[in-house]
Amino acid sequence: MSSTTTGQRIVVLGAGYAGLTAAKGAARRHAVTLVAPEDRLLHRVRRHETAAGRGRDWPAVSELTHGLPVTHRRARAVGLDPAARRVRLDDGTGLEYDTLVYALGSRTAWHGVPGAEQHAYSAERATELRRRIDTAERPGTLAVVGGGATGIELATELAEAHPRWKVRIVASGQVGGVYSARGRAHVRRVLARLGVAVHENTTVTEVTPNGLRTTAGPLGADVTVWAASLEVHPLAAEAGLAVDEHGRALVDDRLRSVSHPDVHVIGDAAAVTVPGAGTLRMGCATALPQGRYLGGLLAGRTTEPFAFRYVVQCVSLGRRDGLLQVVGADDSMRPTVFTGTAGRLAKAAIVTAVLHSLK
Repeated sequence: MSSTTTGQRIVVLGAGYAGLTAAKGAARRHAVTLVAPEDRLLHRVRRHETAAGRGRDWPAVSELTHGLPVTHRRARAVGLDPAARRVRLDDGTGLEYDTLVYALGSRTAWHGVPGAEQHAYSAERATELRRRIDTAERPGTLAVVGGGATGIELATELAEAHPRWKVRIVASGQVGGVYSARGRAHVRRVLARLGVAVHENTTVTEVTPNGLRTTAGPLGADVTVWAASLEVHPLAAEAGLAVDEHGRALVDDRLRSVSHPDVHVIGDAAAVTVPGAGTLRMGCATALPQGRYLGGLLAGRTTEPFAFRYVVQCVSLGRRDGLLQVVGADDSMRPTVFTGTAGRLAKAAIVTAVLHSLK
């Protein structure tokens, strides 16, 4: 422990955007134990590039925390006892804390669809998906389930990287339905240009080794990618923290659990409500500011409540195109969009800034 740190035991669960940022900020004043099984940053907003074989190794956690009093425990939290202020790890050991930062994020939700988890690749398995496509005897049909940003990015990236494959995107509602009319229209144009077949208002009822069963009939697929939605890890609810109907921990304006104030919850795992913005959606755009704020709060650099407002949403559309959608402070769509090269460069700049902020 450096001479500038206190004796307070701070444990951070999760080394994603929120957890890493909070750990680095808190380490300006405290010694921090960061618990995460990964040795490298999981650069989630670029998993579609990994799936298409265009990704690279992201920085090691040790590199991102170099020079700071942060101890990285490569383990997974499997139990939490708030009364004893103790975390149980999957290596059979435990950690006691004075302050806990819970930043376990979210994961792909399968929604109980038969065969989905067994026969589909989630974004978390992007490397396996890349190998499956690269080792196929011949090109086939690839189905992406999910019409949100993750599904759109995967469909466009894969279609561009593998033009001999037939790619289809399947959505229970509209593809890109969250965006403005101009934004949705641009997404549809790019999908058409890349030859991606669009199946909207089509709910998947089962995933099989040979494709999908849907409310609109069967759809063949040699490879299925599942990008329907996200869910939080159940650990917070299992430990008795107050959560909402989605399992996200309820927090106050300092990002403290409303039921256990010695536990701060940030990122996708937290239901953060901000005046003027509402309850924040999951994503890098909200996780990083929360981590930055909490790091400052724990280091004593701020005492103000957490504040946030939305500015834009962005989505990659292959390597040559993108969409930057201007939004209001409450994330409501505005008519203004930037597309094509401007949209691509804006998205690339934002993603690069994310990485630089972590360094």
